[in-house]
Amino acid sequence: MNETTENRSLREWVIHFYTEAGYNCSETLIHAGNAYYHLGLHEEDMKMMACFGGGMYSGITCGALISSTAVLSKCLTGEKAHDNLAEIRPVIQSNVRRFRELLGGTDCAKVKPLHYSKEEKCLQTVLLGAQALQETMNEYHLNENRT
Repeated sequence: MNETTENRSLREWVIHFYTEAGYNCSETLIHAGNAYYHLGLHEEDMKMMACFGGGMYSGITCGALISSTAVLSKCLTGEKAHDNLAEIRPVIQSNVRRFRELLGGTDCAKVKPLHYSKEEKCLQTVLLGAQALQETMNEYHLNENRT
């Protein structure tokens, strides 16, 4: 990364990956989270999130929520979730609550009619999902390691 990309906000990363790179909601948030929070994920790793777009192409849990949860999981989990579940659970619950409040639901079938437009597609959904993620990261001081 160069100095210009290094100074991008999470919002700017979302716009880049969604509008310029053409990723879906889930791919966008994992890529943006990786770039902004320096998660150290590789391109091949992030492909695991590709099929969560469109609520797993079934209208169920929004891919933006799934990937924001994956970003939090990467930041919180040591060897395995059971080792620090008491710390992980409230953070994930907080993120889901925020996502639901900001977007009006957690399922793609409910969120899409509220935030989708023909021109921008699901950009507003991903931006609001990123906002929920960033607010959760700030609340729990998880972005202090961001360099």
